[in-house]
Amino acid sequence: MTASIFVNFPTTDLDRSKAFYEALGYRINPNFTDENAACVVLDDNLYFMVLTREFLGTFTDKQIIDPKTHAQMAVSLTCESREAVDEMLAKALAAGGTEPRPAQDYGFMYSRDLEDPDGNILGYLYMEPAAAEMGPEAYLAEQGAAPAGSA
Repeated sequence: MTASIFVNFPTTDLDRSKAFYEALGYRINPNFTDENAACVVLDDNLYFMVLTREFLGTFTDKQIIDPKTHAQMAVSLTCESREAVDEMLAKALAAGGTEPRPAQDYGFMYSRDLEDPDGNILGYLYMEPAAAEMGPEAYLAEQGAAPAGSA
C-alpha cells in the first residue's frame, strides 16, 4: 500500500481557503468536504485538510495556534523548475497569499515561501536533480561554486 499524507491546517474562513487553494490549481474533494473541513487534493497521495479552528480543536486537547502570529510548521513542496516556483507564487499572491521574505537562491536550490490567507506557511522549491542525488556540496564543487554560506 502506498502511503498518503494529510496535512491539517486551521482556517478562520473555510470558503476563502477553498477558493485560495483552487486558485493555485488544486481541487477540492467533495466527498470529504463539509461546513467544517475541506479536502484539498494536491496529487494522488498528498492532501491538505483545511479545518475550521473549532473542528481542528476536536482532534487535540492542545491549543490551536493562530498561524498569523505563531509558526507550528512549514510545508515545502517541490516544483519541476524555477519557473514553476515563480508561477505558483504568482498564482498564490493573486489569490490573496503573501510572501513573507524574498526568494532564496542557493545555486543548487531555489525556493520561495508563501503564507496562505490564514498565515499557514508553505514553501515551493526547485532543486537541481544532480544536487538531490549528489548532495549540495558535491554538486556545487562540480559546478565550481562555493557552498551557500561559505566565504
